Amino acid sequence: MLVHYFKITIVLFSTIFFVGCSVKSPPVPSSDVDRLYRLILTTSNNIPSTEARRLSYDIFQKTAKLTEEFEIVSPPLLHNFLVNSGVRKKGLCYHWSDALFLHLKSQNYPSFEFHLAGANIGEYWSEHNAIVILPKGSRSIEDSILIDPWRGSGKLYFSTVREDKKYKWSFRKDREYGVIK
Repeated sequence: MLVHYFKITIVLFSTIFFVGCSVKSPPVPSSDVDRLYRLILTTSNNIPSTEARRLSYDIFQKTAKLTEEFEIVSPPLLHNFLVNSGVRKKGLCYHWSDALFLHLKSQNYPSFEFHLAGANIGEYWSEHNAIVILPKGSRSIEDSILIDPWRGSGKLYFSTVREDKKYKWSFRKDREYGVIK
């Protein structure tokens, strides 16, 4: 019974002090869009420049919309707590990856493939999910572009998978369109 009251107290405390602290998505900086665009172009010599620029802009725009939709609170682990305690509905890392994955798959990007990726799969406290972008026909996750808006509370983190030293990424072959098989 004491544990039940403790949980209620934590949820009420969080609601009162943190619900109003949502991160507002700032305008998308054109320099960040340009950096992602240039990184995408490095994945293949066959990528049309206009498609890479549109993809870069689209990723930033969708991230900004999801930041507001999920009512993101910073830091990410605090937001996870709010989701897990029922104060927020979405915003866990797999919510981000699923939403971005489904959005990008629904757009017309003929030169790219999008995949769900994961690190530390099955480990409750350290599992992490994101998406990766590859040029069509490429199979190496190491050469793909990692897209991870969760770790920055809606501020988009991106790099090649090879350059991301925080996690060891692999394709999520057990998931398709956000559903565990």
